[in-house]
Amino acid sequence: MLNHVKQYFTCDAKRAKDAALSLLPVIGWLKIYRLKEWLLSDIVSGVSTGLVAVLQGLAYCLLASLPPWYGLFSAFFPVISYFFLGTSRHISVGPFPVLCLMIGSVVTRLVPDEGPPTNITGFEGLTRDEQRVLVASSVTFLTGIMQLAMGLLQVGFVVMYLSDTLVSGFTTAAAIHILVSQLKFVLGLQVPGLSGPFSIIYTLEIIFNKITSTNVCDVVISLVIMVVVFIVKELNDRFKSKLPVPIPIETVIACGISYALDFKTRYGIDVVGHIPKGYEPPMAPNLHVFQETAVEAFPMAIVGFAVAFSVAKVYSVKHDYTIDGNQELIAFGVSNIFGATFRSFAASTALSRTAVQESTGGKTQIAGLLSAVIVMIVTLAIGFLLEPLPKSVLGAVVIVNLKGMLMQFREIPYLWRRDKPDCVVWLGTCIAAILLGLDLGLAAGLGVELLSVVLRTQLSVSDLTHLNLYFSFKSDLNFCFLNTSCRAIKESEDEGTMEELDQPTDFKDLPARIDWNAELPGNIIVPRVDLHSLILDFAAVSFLDISALKGLKTLIRVEVEVYIVACDPYILEKLHDCCFFDAEVQPSMFFLTLHDAMLHIQEKHPQLAEKKFDYEKVKTTIFIH
Repeated sequence: MLNHVKQYFTCDAKRAKDAALSLLPVIGWLKIYRLKEWLLSDIVSGVSTGLVAVLQGLAYCLLASLPPWYGLFSAFFPVISYFFLGTSRHISVGPFPVLCLMIGSVVTRLVPDEGPPTNITGFEGLTRDEQRVLVASSVTFLTGIMQLAMGLLQVGFVVMYLSDTLVSGFTTAAAIHILVSQLKFVLGLQVPGLSGPFSIIYTLEIIFNKITSTNVCDVVISLVIMVVVFIVKELNDRFKSKLPVPIPIETVIACGISYALDFKTRYGIDVVGHIPKGYEPPMAPNLHVFQETAVEAFPMAIVGFAVAFSVAKVYSVKHDYTIDGNQELIAFGVSNIFGATFRSFAASTALSRTAVQESTGGKTQIAGLLSAVIVMIVTLAIGFLLEPLPKSVLGAVVIVNLKGMLMQFREIPYLWRRDKPDCVVWLGTCIAAILLGLDLGLAAGLGVELLSVVLRTQLSVSDLTHLNLYFSFKSDLNFCFLNTSCRAIKESEDEGTMEELDQPTDFKDLPARIDWNAELPGNIIVPRVDLHSLILDFAAVSFLDISALKGLKTLIRVEVEVYIVACDPYILEKLHDCCFFDAEVQPSMFFLTLHDAMLHIQEKHPQLAEKKFDYEKVKTTIFIH
């Protein structure tokens, strides 16, 4: 025991280097940075992403019920921290609409639009906006502490408790909340911010009661902006292979409208208003706010990390590098703590902004750093150009960017045909989050999900464990290690758009090949193993859900022969119902027993009988997450 403790706390050059590379991933990819090949792409991507981040920062800040210019802080400070600590090279860190809405519900609960604020120490002598900024930064600081603690405790696995189905239903409900919250800006109405259960119904009631007071100019501007932005986004998507960079239509329209026309004086509409130059001094969080918001901060920490990690995982697979969930928690935790000190609010990633950063050629987080520089230039020098910008324009931009999340309603018939329990989880999470609010809705969705798992396990044909153990693809793999050559990985020719991430997975578009002999990333050391046959033992699998089907389909599409043994008839029926089989994946891959599969492999590869293996040196059982 003493030797073990001594070895654990011993520090040498190698351990110090490994620790530095682990805590500062920027060192790893900077060493392999291809200056001549990547720098220009990162510059173009950084400028494009920065232009989008400026307007999204202003627009999403309205969701948090804060003065718009604080959104520029959230598009700057977290990016700086993530540059050094994050493991993803492609996500664009900054405001995320769902998180902004969750922060807004806390802000309006403690500092309502009408009536006195909650009795909190530290509110004395502050204006309403200053009180709200204090609440938002304090809850962001607490969210960062929770994320940092989870990262240090190595509990990044918590994200697997949020299945794809639950996240889809939750984000769809969030999109409905965001849509309703922006109606007051689009219609030019004065509607107080509400929070808590059934707040969406009360908000709609107030809007309908005041509908006769609608500002026609706001409505016309919003409709025109939505139509133009939607058309240009579709053109960007359709001709993305021919355009060097996507047209930043939101920024172009915003600057043109705000600088050329004086809508506030002419039509009396609400505008962004004065944008102070520079940054405000650091501010300590309010401990009393910590006590009032601890319950809301935890779901913010989970949702912010889960969304960012899911998007980062997509691009890491596409560009063939690894990401570390625990390090991502540390990166976002530090980013939120650092940002909250300078009055920014909780950061994650926005799908549309990340898509811009990647599609415009971004190779590393240098693009993210340059986008922060663009935001800084606006904050320090040219923010005055956006001061006459109507808030209805920002509301219209927010609504147009909800397209991806709102289109997730198309998953309902897909899930109902393929997996009715998953459909119930989707609907239960979505309805609960719409009616009860995002925090209680997330808890209710987890409850429905747990109930679904328990019922399916209890009612399954073989009451054992299940393949998708809380939505992480786990199974014991019995390997048959054989000599073969493997082709290199092939990327899908149709990369698709970022919004397709929100749609049901089309199995034919999954990555098709894995090269087992390819060079591994520098921080991964695995013994070389030659193989051409892989046997999956399904004896302990009692049911599959949609998430497990996706994982299984991905696993099977490797350049080795995959066989499944001891599969329950219920599982086979489910695979047929979900159109799992195709020209490449056929039922002939199933065998009754492991012995039958081994005999088939030996018959198919007779040269194996002539070779002798040292099986004691081969690890034959592993877990796949």
